[in-house]
Amino acid sequence: MISTDTDILSLAEAWAKSGRGVALATVIETWGSAPRPVGSHLVIDDEGNFQGSVSGGCVEGAVVEEAAEVIGDGKARTLEFGVADETAWKVGLSCGGRIRVYVERIVAEKAN
Repeated sequence: MISTDTDILSLAEAWAKSGRGVALATVIETWGSAPRPVGSHLVIDDEGNFQGSVSGGCVEGAVVEEAAEVIGDGKARTLEFGVADETAWKVGLSCGGRIRVYVERIVAEKAN
């Protein structure tokens, strides 16, 4: 079981080195009652597999969908979810807080 953010980062690196398309989502800001702290990570591959959490489960589906686009086009995105946002209710973030999540593609370094 992966239990730390260090484990998530190691997994992201391993997946990228194995040739998978990989994106990393990181909580970069929170307000109010947020389910996960700043610095929490979710790693997603090009087949929709994921490990970690940026929201305790309530917005992971939406982040995984965006991550697929990031893997495809290489353009990082900042996502925001909050209770006042109609999207928050659709994805289940009704805890009263808001979170911002940065999603970026991870590319393995080539050995020299």
